[in-house]
Amino acid sequence: MSVNEYDAIVVGSGISGGWAAKELCEKGLRVLMLERGQNIEHIKDYKNAHKEAWDYPHRDVPTQQMKLDYPVIRRDYPLNESTFGMWANEKDAPYIEDKRFDWFRGYHVGGRSLLWGRQSYRLNPEDFQANGKEGIAVDWPIRYEDVAPWYDYVERFAGISGNRDGLDVLPDGQFQAPIPLNCVEKDVAARLQKAFKGTRHLINSRSANMTEPKPEQGRANCQYRNKCWLGCPFGGYFSTQSATLPAAMKTGNLTLRPFSIVSKVLYDKDKKRATGVEIIDAQTNQVIEYKSKIVFLNASALNTAWLLMNSATDIWEGGLGSSSGELGHNVMDHHFRVGASADVEGYLDKYTFGRRPAGFYIPRFRNWHNDKRDYLRGFGYQGSAGRQGWQKDIAELGIGATLKAGMTEPGHWGIGMSAFGEMLPYHENRVYLNHQVKDKWGLPVLAIDVEIKANELAMRKDMQQDAMEMFEAAGLKNVRGYDSDYAPGMGIHEMGTARMGRDPKTSVLNKHNQVWDALNVFVTDGACMTSASCVNPSLTYMALTARAADYAVAELKRGNL
Repeated sequence: MSVNEYDAIVVGSGISGGWAAKELCEKGLRVLMLERGQNIEHIKDYKNAHKEAWDYPHRDVPTQQMKLDYPVIRRDYPLNESTFGMWANEKDAPYIEDKRFDWFRGYHVGGRSLLWGRQSYRLNPEDFQANGKEGIAVDWPIRYEDVAPWYDYVERFAGISGNRDGLDVLPDGQFQAPIPLNCVEKDVAARLQKAFKGTRHLINSRSANMTEPKPEQGRANCQYRNKCWLGCPFGGYFSTQSATLPAAMKTGNLTLRPFSIVSKVLYDKDKKRATGVEIIDAQTNQVIEYKSKIVFLNASALNTAWLLMNSATDIWEGGLGSSSGELGHNVMDHHFRVGASADVEGYLDKYTFGRRPAGFYIPRFRNWHNDKRDYLRGFGYQGSAGRQGWQKDIAELGIGATLKAGMTEPGHWGIGMSAFGEMLPYHENRVYLNHQVKDKWGLPVLAIDVEIKANELAMRKDMQQDAMEMFEAAGLKNVRGYDSDYAPGMGIHEMGTARMGRDPKTSVLNKHNQVWDALNVFVTDGACMTSASCVNPSLTYMALTARAADYAVAELKRGNL
């Protein structure tokens, strides 16, 4: 092989890209992993991991200049001093919003695996069948049974804490001990169980925060610092840097190249196969070609769509994988920012221990079993209870010792939760290339035309009302519902732009995540999702990636790719 030839190329180094690199390297392939942003080395480059709020010039609050420079990520929590520089530079890499879409991107080695919320749930068997049963979009070409052993596989390696709850709506997995519920959450869980006769369940969050160490990976268990998105020097949560990248590097088969913007997949129309990729060096603007036998696209759902649409345009006007007319369509997110909060009386002799990185979860109960609503699908809740700290209002507003004493006294208990709802895959929700606007490197930018529709709006009414109903049934006080400003993208769960399916006329990928138009190109990030479920999707990306990598290597050995 020449210096620019590899067995496999992996585009993107986030959650799914890290898994692709690990699996392919461990199976003996020489792999090139390309990342468009800077390198971030585990531990060494977690520059803020040990800082507290008072260590930042503006106490971790965004400055006015930051707000001017980052008009998109200022719309929500990502803009702050502690993670500044970890989100994509909006001036260098702009995008067009036909309708408001809050696109929060992490352009660096590890991608959003360093920044994710770590909630890790399996899709259930019904999730893989709902489209087919309801005549929505297209049917998944796989079923839960196809993915279940791969869920087992990735859970064991990643380290998922959780409880085996025996619920059909939320399949159990290979869990470490759960991060405990606190005293209020345990009591509310018991009250809900009684009030709703076992039809609703408040359970431990299932999180990619380890409660038991993995010395074979050089990872310690979670230290309850709740500073996960600053990078964990202990490797207490799953990320590319802490887990999959070291495993891939250990094989000696991985070459990691940061600052590499993949501009197109190279395609041989006679062989109907990809031959590699073309990149632009983000620092020098040099154009380089890399050759490979297989290509894994893991650039995140919208960027993977961009890359496919910018490839093989001499053969397909819409790009590689566009022959079905579905490439770039069916964009999904999880709609949220709706739920309730309440005050909790009593428990003033109780306090919490450490800073948990997780809380509780209430799995879907709408449109499940005998429940039927005037909308399709459902939602689950994420939340937590806690005591007010120093931020609480101090009635005395004293000075000196009086003020200090008041600030050290914990306040009353409160509880809150937000619902995450499933968004249906609408064909008209799409992304496409805008050739009139170019990024820093002269490449066309992505235009996004996505909105929630009547089904989601109807669901949101229940998402708020049910949260209030549960808190009231649990005997909590001053129950307050809310439905705040949500726009697609805010869930940071983009999915669906290159969906899997059974027919090349209606889908971009087959049941093994192969692009129908180029079978040696695999897409295993959020782009591949045929429907969204209502649970956090990252665990499914991991499982599908490991599954596809296993198949890719087997096909390679058979000479089929």
